[in-house]
Amino acid sequence: MIISTETMELLDKTNQIVTMIKQSMTFMIYEDKRQELKQDTVAQQLIRQFEQKKQAYEEVERFGRYHPDYSKVLKETRLLKREIDLNESVAAFKVAERKLQALLDQVAETLAFAVSKDIVVEKDGALFTEHSKGCSTGGGCGCSA
Repeated sequence: MIISTETMELLDKTNQIVTMIKQSMTFMIYEDKRQELKQDTVAQQLIRQFEQKKQAYEEVERFGRYHPDYSKVLKETRLLKREIDLNESVAAFKVAERKLQALLDQVAETLAFAVSKDIVVEKDGALFTEHSKGCSTGGGCGCSA
């Protein structure tokens, strides 16, 4: 690929946007919460336990309810997941992560719509939401799919 001056200008402007995002309060809070989570020994221990439990769950899931430990492993996994979700550091990190994702979604939408209103932009991890051009119901929601 030959890099033109136009491409270089676009890359420079992209870097400016990245710098602005990294200097935003939303990103700074995200980084603070991420560091707090890394330093929270209780949360890290729970996460390690969950990773181990997840391996057991995946093994049991292969056989489904016919596995002798299916109910036990399923229940233990869900209880451990709930305990992680209720951990203060994990919860604060997830809130900060969702706010950062919303900011990134807004930036992506602004850039895409500046090019064309017909561009479909992923939001909240879903390509088709009630706010975009279509949905997964094939137009059942009244969209223009």
